[in-house]
Amino acid sequence: MDPQNYSARTDYRPPAGWYRRLNRIGVPLTSSGLAPRGAVTLRVRGRTTGKQRRIPILRTRFRGQDFLVSLSGEAQWVRNVRAAEGHAALRRGRARAVRLHELPAADRPEVIAEYMRDVRRRSGEAASAKAARFYFGLDPDATTDDIARVADRYPVFRVEYLG
Repeated sequence: MDPQNYSARTDYRPPAGWYRRLNRIGVPLTSSGLAPRGAVTLRVRGRTTGKQRRIPILRTRFRGQDFLVSLSGEAQWVRNVRAAEGHAALRRGRARAVRLHELPAADRPEVIAEYMRDVRRRSGEAASAKAARFYFGLDPDATTDDIARVADRYPVFRVEYLG
C-alpha cells in the first residue's frame, strides 16, 4: 500500500481514514516499545479539547540529538505542540517529559535528509523512494538543496528531554 500523498502544497492535510485506523494499532505498539526502532508515541494536550492526544511517530537521530519530522506538514499534532508551547511526552516503554523546539525552515533540510536516510536503512530502497516521493515530492537521491526548496512545508522539532 502506498503512503498517503503529502507532497502537494496545502495549509492542512487531514489523515486518510485508513491512517487514523492504523493509529489505533500504532499507539499501543510504539508505547510498549514493540514497534520498529525509533518509533515512539507523542503525547500532547489538544489545543481545543484539552484532552491528551497520542500519535505514533518516528524519531530521527541527527548529530547526537533527537528530532520529530512532520511528514504531513501542518498536522494537528504540530498545531497542538505549538499551542502547548512545546510541552509534551514521548513514550517507548516508559513516558518521558519533553520540550519540543521547532526549527526554522533554514535548519530543517539536513534533519529531513537524515530522516530519508533512516527510511532507507530501516526499510530499503523501494520504501525510501516511496517516502521521498509521497511525503516530500522528491526523488530518493534528492540533495540538501532540493530538500531546502520544500523544507518550509515540513515542521521539524528538536527534542529536549526533561529530567
